Amino acid sequence: MSTPRSVVRARVIDNRARQRALSVMVMGLILALGFASFLQAEEKIITSHGFSEFGDLKYPAGFAHFDYVNPDAPRGGQLSYGAQGTFDSFNPYTRKGRGAARSTEHFESLLTPSYDEAASYYGLVAESLEYPESQDWVIFNMRPEAVFSDGSPVTADDVVFSHNLLLDQGLKSYADAVRKRIPKAEALGPHRVKFYFSPDFPKRAMISQVGGTPIYSKAWFEADPENRRLDEPRLDPGIGSGPYMLDSYDINRRVVYKRNPDYWGDNINVNVGRHNYDSIRIEYFTDSVAAMEGFKSGAFTLRQENNSKSWATAYDFPALHAGNVVKGDFFDGDVPGASGFVFNLDRPQFQDIQVRAAMQLAYNFEWTNESLQYGLFQQRHSFWQGSELQATGVPEGRELEVLQSLGDALDPAILTEEAITAHESSSKRQNDRRNIRKAMKLLDAAGWAVGDDGIRRNADGQTLSVEFLSDQPTLDRIIQPYVDNLVVMGVDAKYNRIDNAQFTARRRDRDFDMMVAGYRNSLQPSTGLYQKFGEEAASYSLFNPTGVHGPDIEPLIDNIVQAKTTEELYANVRALDRVLLSKRIMVPTWYLGKYWVAYWDMYSFPDNLPPYALGFDDLWWIDEDRAAALITSGVLR
Repeated sequence: MSTPRSVVRARVIDNRARQRALSVMVMGLILALGFASFLQAEEKIITSHGFSEFGDLKYPAGFAHFDYVNPDAPRGGQLSYGAQGTFDSFNPYTRKGRGAARSTEHFESLLTPSYDEAASYYGLVAESLEYPESQDWVIFNMRPEAVFSDGSPVTADDVVFSHNLLLDQGLKSYADAVRKRIPKAEALGPHRVKFYFSPDFPKRAMISQVGGTPIYSKAWFEADPENRRLDEPRLDPGIGSGPYMLDSYDINRRVVYKRNPDYWGDNINVNVGRHNYDSIRIEYFTDSVAAMEGFKSGAFTLRQENNSKSWATAYDFPALHAGNVVKGDFFDGDVPGASGFVFNLDRPQFQDIQVRAAMQLAYNFEWTNESLQYGLFQQRHSFWQGSELQATGVPEGRELEVLQSLGDALDPAILTEEAITAHESSSKRQNDRRNIRKAMKLLDAAGWAVGDDGIRRNADGQTLSVEFLSDQPTLDRIIQPYVDNLVVMGVDAKYNRIDNAQFTARRRDRDFDMMVAGYRNSLQPSTGLYQKFGEEAASYSLFNPTGVHGPDIEPLIDNIVQAKTTEELYANVRALDRVLLSKRIMVPTWYLGKYWVAYWDMYSFPDNLPPYALGFDDLWWIDEDRAAALITSGVLR
């Protein structure tokens, strides 16, 4: 049966209408894409000699040198200092073995930090960088004069290779995080390299992160790929482009680095007044007592002290009284390390926060500081102690709004109570009875009852056991009184000091109950927080010794990384500080807020040392006349 003409005409008209509609839609899509391309083309491209995460750079393009250096510092002589422990590798990126001191120093990066600005970086191997306001990507224009220590040029291919090598053979916590955020790196030319950033993640700190990536020689690694892996220990450090290179070593005894006489970067502005020693020698000692004796005898000539007893009592020797050794302290403007006795949150005995709170109460900072540390330290209360990022009092303003946005993931008490601070104890006796009683009530409430033998057990008969792990003899007198206080409370607590190699392995595998460790935070925290407190890497990150994470932490890290203003950054970091404190993931101990340094009177340093670096290995120099006088007089070899 034939179709009526009216029906055929109607179908033709309908098809034409659909074609017109489709044409209009396609044209609209083309126009939209064209407009988007136009907007992208119009997006401002910033070209700069450096990069700051917030605000302007302090130093303008073409600056002569950093304010905190002595541009006329003389060169020569040797820096020597001591190290404790052992080493069996010059590859610090492997999880196996222990890397030698300064084994990363000969590798340079595209950017270098300023020591008197927070989160500001200037061109080192890179001469300049280009990026859009969106920071969706960055291009580094590299200095063509940059070369490795064998004279081969540092190229964009080396930068791309280094980035990919860290993803393939580097630490898993780093690789997993970076791979998602930086999907591609490519060489646009011999000295021009581009990094692309994922649209699914905030861009802040991505530029400074890729700018700080160490640059390896692609040719060196590929010449023997089986024996030159980044995840395996080796005694060949490889070649770098930095001012120093390995000169000699004696396993577990000594490492010496010498200045590269052909170092390419001596005269660029970020290096003026720096790298003033002809060589750097590190002497290894089995313990701090031996190291101190080595310093007194002149086996090495500069000592950065970290032990209060030594600082208070060990510097009573003839060379100091004669003025041949100088002892002093220097301002430290950085955030103190958030250190303390950390709990391994994977351990079943620490699952109840009441147990962790009880164990905090057993530590007596005041008695420890006055009786064992000569009153030289201050109590640490915050993960960002003493800075504008520290949570204090009851949350208010933007910080309160941030916390409220976490909803049911947040303990509601955090919204109305003051930030948790370290408890106060009496300095008159080792165990503060009032705090011990509070702690014992918390353990009772957590279901750990005291048996006839004085040991606490739960309903299943399991003992409340805690092993403290350490490899530092100087911590014996600090840890043991704390262990004794726990024993008074019925905890089966023990202190186990092991050798350096065992400690390194057990720390990496998180095979411990408690140990002295912590978190190193900055004034401009960003993507590194995912490795410290993020959920994805919590089970294996070496930067998260407690393994803490949670739905009340992850959104705050996201907010911090996305922050566009310092106000937003501060509000979210304070909120994170408050949440971390509420979880009681460690027993906070102490902080100093300055550097203790003793040195034989042959060193000089700039008058205006920067707030964020001591710089003894970088900014200081040897006074040749004073060094010669010490040797001539026979007090120094």
